[in-house]
Amino acid sequence: MSSDITANLGRIKQRVADASVRSGRSADAAQLLVVSKTWPAEKVSEVVAAGHLAYGENRVQEGEEKIPRLPDHLHWHLIGHLQRNKVRKALPLFQTIHSIDSLKLARYTSNIAAELGVKPKIYLQVDLAAEETKNGYNPDKLRDDLDDLLSLENVSILGLMCIPPMAATPEDARPWFVKLRELRDELEHRAGQAFPGLSMGMSGDFEVAIEEGSTIVRVGSAIFGSRT
Repeated sequence: MSSDITANLGRIKQRVADASVRSGRSADAAQLLVVSKTWPAEKVSEVVAAGHLAYGENRVQEGEEKIPRLPDHLHWHLIGHLQRNKVRKALPLFQTIHSIDSLKLARYTSNIAAELGVKPKIYLQVDLAAEETKNGYNPDKLRDDLDDLLSLENVSILGLMCIPPMAATPEDARPWFVKLRELRDELEHRAGQAFPGLSMGMSGDFEVAIEEGSTIVRVGSAIFGSRT
């Protein structure tokens, strides 16, 4: 086992716990999702051997190749863009999808889930900064679609996800995390039900995200090192 990867994992878990406590929550309030995209199954196995269970992949095709080669008790999350034509392949692989960005995609995912006899957990991805290069719900469109989204029977909406604009420092990302939390709170009030999940924060800014309420952070390079 790579001592570097194991040591990095331990340090990140401690930082996640410390940030959770700083946010006024329990040390286990935020989950660490180890982003394994582009890393081979052999390398991911080193993290598995350290006892970690939750992993994130960007592409369905990479998941198809990698997931069967790793223990079947792991929890897999799709964090990259989900194309409609990949939904049928994605659902047997991924228990959680972080990138539902339209009612059309959510409805189709629910229909395919019904066919397959699964009920994936989903986050609704929001493009807070209206960046043309990123996928995500426009907040106003999400407000309009909320009732229809809640009527879907074969997906379980956990909450919201965002990828903020590129920031020079972690503090520069904080306002975007605040905006996502406030939007989540507003939608909870409108719906009269809880959306407990906030998927926000990556290797460079996850501590700030947790301080602002993140419940799951997506960290890869700070554990595995830089990708080549």
